[in-house]
Amino acid sequence: MADMRYATSNSTTTRISESSYKVLRQTYMLLSMTLLWSAACAGLAFALQPPPIFMWACFIPALIIAFTMRKWANSPSAIAWVFGFTGLMGASLGPMLSMVIGGMPNGGWLVMQSLALTAGIFFIASGYVLTTKKDLTFMGGFLMTGLLVVFGSMIAAWIASFFGVEIAGLQLALSAACVLLFSMFLLYDTSNIIQGHETNYVVATVSLYLNLFNLFVNLLHLLGFANDD
Repeated sequence: MADMRYATSNSTTTRISESSYKVLRQTYMLLSMTLLWSAACAGLAFALQPPPIFMWACFIPALIIAFTMRKWANSPSAIAWVFGFTGLMGASLGPMLSMVIGGMPNGGWLVMQSLALTAGIFFIASGYVLTTKKDLTFMGGFLMTGLLVVFGSMIAAWIASFFGVEIAGLQLALSAACVLLFSMFLLYDTSNIIQGHETNYVVATVSLYLNLFNLFVNLLHLLGFANDD
């Protein structure tokens, strides 16, 4: 059929519709624009040198937007909501960038390394899914379980810190787990688009953006720890 593309994997022919490729193209186009916008907002927040509480002032409303995105994803204002969300997420990085760049001799280089590694992981994960066209949506349950375990561990560690309980290496281990987890989420979310399970490019953009955001933050944490004198 003229409107289908085929891929052979494990002796199984997978049909990928043109509509899936259209969603993928729209997603990547919107994702690239939001990443540039987010970077600009992060740079502005860094230049203004806001107090640490500024991170939460941006992060909390951004999370509210993300959790309600299914309600506005098909509305005419969806694009504006996406740029509002990614702008807030980018701005929330301002205090952290100030701490890294201003507090470490090679802080700027660490940020660039984190960006490069994040981009590398994204291209490798996307390239793998687009080349093999394997259906990786079966990983959904496993990844959500892993996300809940990591999130629960972070909350437990945060509560324990109030009682003076510090587990050596826990934060480092959680950051490493997040890097692995969100790398796999990149595979999963891209496969969702290719297989036609995700048909809304706005929702797909937000999902991929969150993966990249979390990858960058946790890679920066790991690199900062490795270079901490």
